[in-house]
Amino acid sequence: MGQLMRSFDWENHPLGSPQKWPESLKTNIRLLLNSSFPMFIWWTNDLYMFHNDAYLPALGNKHPKALGASAREMWREIWGDLGKVVDGILEGGTPFYAEALMLMLERKGFAEETYWTFSYSPAFDSNGAVNGIFCACHEVTSTVLSERRLKTLKEISEVYTQIHTMKQASQFSCDILLRNSKDLPFSLVYLLNNTATSATRIGMAGCITEAYAPQTLSLTKPGAPWPLAEALSSKTMQLVDCAPLHLLATQEGNSEKLIQAAVLPIIRPGQNQVIGFLVAGISPWLEFDNKYKGFLTLIANHIGTTVTSVQAREELARQQAYLQEVFLQAPVGICILRGPQHIIDLANPGVCEIWGRKPVEVLHKPVIEALPEVAEQGIIELLDKVVNTGEPFVATELPLQLERNGKMEKVYLNFLYHPMYDPQGFIAGVIAVAIDISEQVKYRQSVEELNNELMATNADLDNFVYSASHDLKAPISNIEGLMEALLEYLPEETLNSAPVKRITDYILNSLNRFKRAVTDLTDVTRIQRQAGDDVGSIRLSEVVNEVLLDFDMQLQETNATVEKNLDDTLTVHFSGKNIRSVVYNLISNAIKYRSPDRQLHLRITTIKTPQHTVFSVQDNGLGLNMQKENKIFSMFKRLHDHVEGSGVGLYIVKRIVENAGGSIKVESEEGVGSTFSVYFRQ
Repeated sequence: MGQLMRSFDWENHPLGSPQKWPESLKTNIRLLLNSSFPMFIWWTNDLYMFHNDAYLPALGNKHPKALGASAREMWREIWGDLGKVVDGILEGGTPFYAEALMLMLERKGFAEETYWTFSYSPAFDSNGAVNGIFCACHEVTSTVLSERRLKTLKEISEVYTQIHTMKQASQFSCDILLRNSKDLPFSLVYLLNNTATSATRIGMAGCITEAYAPQTLSLTKPGAPWPLAEALSSKTMQLVDCAPLHLLATQEGNSEKLIQAAVLPIIRPGQNQVIGFLVAGISPWLEFDNKYKGFLTLIANHIGTTVTSVQAREELARQQAYLQEVFLQAPVGICILRGPQHIIDLANPGVCEIWGRKPVEVLHKPVIEALPEVAEQGIIELLDKVVNTGEPFVATELPLQLERNGKMEKVYLNFLYHPMYDPQGFIAGVIAVAIDISEQVKYRQSVEELNNELMATNADLDNFVYSASHDLKAPISNIEGLMEALLEYLPEETLNSAPVKRITDYILNSLNRFKRAVTDLTDVTRIQRQAGDDVGSIRLSEVVNEVLLDFDMQLQETNATVEKNLDDTLTVHFSGKNIRSVVYNLISNAIKYRSPDRQLHLRITTIKTPQHTVFSVQDNGLGLNMQKENKIFSMFKRLHDHVEGSGVGLYIVKRIVENAGGSIKVESEEGVGSTFSVYFRQ
């Protein structure tokens, strides 16, 4: 500034040549030029301007034309605020001091919001009269902006502790931002949907019209007032000229000037995931520098943290409500016991029903106090063990005496005692889950008693049948003997007479059927009595071949073919007599119920599966009606009556196989044939 002052054309200035200047002016100029603190002098009533280098940032684009110019003209934008103060000092008034005073300076091409701490003092001429203004000043704009922005950030960071829902969080955040309307003329918060195709407004503050703040914004359709899609894809701040100031909450200034806005993505902390957007108005009276941008970014980050925290809290609340609902509606009894005294902290309706108590009668009481009748039944000792060892305890059908509805009742419970840990990993109590199975146990006990009675009855019946079948053999033999004697005694012409022959044939046929029935009954009782006799390792292929030899004549007579696919290595652990009976009955049935329309073909196979050895007999005989499947293996049930039989063969096979832990299955189609498969346990 010294060089500029020396080169200035003072000869054509009202102050004239510096050599003619009063000594007081020269002294003040030397003082300010040698100071590193911003200073200026406005000299004479015309307030001609002198200043040092430190004051140049305050002038901005007013430099260098401000030197020697009238302060009234150079600072006309703020003269309404300062003119009276200056005039008062020139008229002999007292000095003026201001701290952090806001002045709207036009030094960068726009009216800028600035803050100054300064003092105006009278500048005296050589005669001691006031002839100007001396000012030492300091710009504190950066400090004021930092303090108010820090206050905003502090307030918005505390939002989480004051709200409970997402909408509250966003709206409260916008309301806080509006308190700092100098930095944020308006604000909008939009929440992104799950498909990232639209965003819903959940917060709004500032005087902004619906045209610029729609409730829902599409990210896929053109014409949106805010570039949300660009902010989403780039995850960076987007700037936009949005509206004339008269549509918004304005400060002093030109209401026709356009205000800018910034669209910032709201990021979920730690995940780099966009969850929403902050639309923030930018003050037209401040330079949008890196500090301003950083301030908005911090706001968006705080909102992201708040939104995420509220979402987590809402989700936790939903989960807690769900768990509470599950706890209350659980079909089993659940309670939480805390501490070494096993205080009943929580008890759902299910466990209260088991105990026969109301919640108010048991909650916040030790188990021994709430349920004194369990004191001598070992329950407290079990709980102590779980707490001391950390090992869960499971009980099945544990009998307990509980006082329910004013009387002692014996109940049966299935329950689990599981240790409950605190956040530090120490055992804090026990979680108990119980199911009252008293009805099931009583029902099962009744069934067991009935089964025992039934088994005893069946045993008596088997004994009776066994005895009866043997007792009937003697009378049958006697009748046979008498018939033989009668046939030998009667003359031949008598025997050959039609009436006598019809009667004797009827008696002999009835006698044979009686003998077969007695034999079948004997076989059935033998299965029950001798199921475990002569058990050993039996080679299936040998049994099949032996049985086929027994039927060799019948197979030849019927011109039948037999296809064998037998694994000679397969053995079963079985009774020799019983397995022969199984094979015999199945092959016999295949021959007996062959179709008269085609040649009989038998396919006999043995295979091994991971769990069973399977023996199968497949025929192309008459086949069975599978709708009557439940009758196939019943005793004395026959599905084909044109062939002689008692209807016990398949019943005997099923009983033999099932008594040994196996099973038998049938696949059949009428007119096509049947396949019987026996599954022997490995």
